[in-house]
Amino acid sequence: MARSFVLWLHGLGDSGPANEYIKTRFTSPKFKLTEWSFPSAPPNPVTCNCGAVMPSWFDIYKIPITANSRNDENGVLQAVKNVHAMIDKEIAAGMCALALASVLLYPKTLGGGAVLSGWVPFNSSVLDQVSADAKRTPIWWAHGTVDIIVLFEAGQAGPPFLAKAGMSCEFKAYPGHGHYISDEELHNLESWIGARL
Repeated sequence: MARSFVLWLHGLGDSGPANEYIKTRFTSPKFKLTEWSFPSAPPNPVTCNCGAVMPSWFDIYKIPITANSRNDENGVLQAVKNVHAMIDKEIAAGMCALALASVLLYPKTLGGGAVLSGWVPFNSSVLDQVSADAKRTPIWWAHGTVDIIVLFEAGQAGPPFLAKAGMSCEFKAYPGHGHYISDEELHNLESWIGARL
């Protein structure tokens, strides 16, 4: 069985090590040879938290996040460069990657990208930068219907945005779920990733 690689990027204020338990939820034999990476975002001031310094991949201006929220596009693009460097390192070691912004702007086809309670962090001008190879990367998107941090409408805006880019996206709504990762989401994600290994 070919080795696989899962790069898990945490949310605002969290850390990589705090998310490492997630790999224990992927119990299918297909994940026996999977390598996992749980990097931590660097400490940055975050506007929505009164400028407090905390682990953040980029700045977030206001919570809740809506489909029309202002985005820190420059910060997102810098974070994408850092994530691409992580992916390149793993590919150079002979592995394939599963890791929205980084997938869209990565010049090659990846095994897949998963978004849990996320949003599109830039405007449609980025669509011109999506390579033909990146368009072949499948996306799985999960979002709780009662998320008060990243509103459900912001999640729902993702698949149409990806369709404009020529990408496929499987969107799964979780009724009654808020801004957290549930066991049900992890089970469904495990099946989705497993089908692509």
